[in-house]
Amino acid sequence: MSSQLLHTAAGETSTLTETALVRKVAWRLMPLIMLCYLFAFFDRINISFAKFQLQTDLGFSDTAYGLGASLFVIGYVLFEVPSNLMLYKVGARRWIARIMMSWGLATAAMVFVNTEWQFYALRFVIGAMEAGFAPGILYYLTLWFPQSHRGRITSMLFLASAFSGLVGAPLSGLVLGHLDGVMGIRGWHWLFLLGGLPCIGLGLLVLTRLKDRVQDAPWLSDEEKGYLSLRISAHEGHKGHGSLLAAIRIPGFLTLGLIYFLIQVASYGLNFWAPQLIRSAGTESPTLIGLLTAIPYVCGAICMVVVGRLSDASGERRKYAAGLVVIGAVGFFLAGLFATHTPLLVVSLGLLGAGVVASIPAFWALPSRLLAGAGAGAAGGIALINTLGQLGGIVSPIMVGRIKDLTGSTTPALYIIALASLATAALLWWGLPHRLRERELKTE
Repeated sequence: MSSQLLHTAAGETSTLTETALVRKVAWRLMPLIMLCYLFAFFDRINISFAKFQLQTDLGFSDTAYGLGASLFVIGYVLFEVPSNLMLYKVGARRWIARIMMSWGLATAAMVFVNTEWQFYALRFVIGAMEAGFAPGILYYLTLWFPQSHRGRITSMLFLASAFSGLVGAPLSGLVLGHLDGVMGIRGWHWLFLLGGLPCIGLGLLVLTRLKDRVQDAPWLSDEEKGYLSLRISAHEGHKGHGSLLAAIRIPGFLTLGLIYFLIQVASYGLNFWAPQLIRSAGTESPTLIGLLTAIPYVCGAICMVVVGRLSDASGERRKYAAGLVVIGAVGFFLAGLFATHTPLLVVSLGLLGAGVVASIPAFWALPSRLLAGAGAGAAGGIALINTLGQLGGIVSPIMVGRIKDLTGSTTPALYIIALASLATAALLWWGLPHRLRERELKTE
């Protein structure tokens, strides 16, 4: 009996040590990573706020706007896997810094766009420059945090995307409404300058602040490095360097890619068209549109934090992800139903945001578990799943834009996305292999 109590006490001490150490690492790494991710996400959604002035100045149709929005994703998709394989070779610190500085310059260059073809070309270049950033960060986190803590850590990362919408939406409205014409520069030009130029400085910070491995961290003692490395490796399902081809052959890999594709169809539907939906419902003020557009991201941020903690405690990653996607589907249906009623539309968008925004970090706990210990295969595999998912960012903006040009309404597109979200929930519930359907057990 005494030996059992001693073992229990030792386990509790070990858990406390791990929790304290993970907290120390998180405080050291996550503020900068979250700030970088905030700008990365804003780089994706700023085009939705620039839409009104950009289309007025350049005379673009909704189809042209949707195509330009999608070309960003095409550039991202084509270069994502090579980018992440290069990250694995040269180290996350150098490659993430390169990504940030190059996409910052490309985003700022949007001020020189005058024609459709320039718009298309530069959107493609911005996507290509940013390629690999999100999956690279996700892979980087697997090198620093044990599996049992990744739900909360991943939620912290994607909380930055929610804050990007929360902070970026009102600020975008203010920039468009109050900086338009300052120094002879259009408001939508200011939007791209303020979104791009700070990324150069953040890239320099990444070079000086981040380290590639636990063993390289001067702010950890040798005992902390050894303990953290042991706890990370204790959750690895299989060892070795692996390869991208081996990762693709793992049962459930391609299903995860399809699931993320459908999630991104919904996500880009929100990111690129929420301001348009609010404007079509009768709101004209750019500042007010920005404030109302922040509401889905507020709901998503709250839901992220709550679900991250609950999924870590229960180990039920898949079920939480499926439930969130269903909530998002209901939000899309209601947004279509109340498309001309601003208060009810905003409530629908809040529900939509709670489901769609929070489902992304809930989903990303699954690939890291499936690919644990695959080395280069994990880096390339995470990138490929993200690439397959980002194809949804090509389909969604073009589809919504085309439907709006043909019918004069976005409502049919909202219903289509809602049905796709329900299919996503079904795949999460019934379509994954047993390895991902069983409850995740913690190892103490």
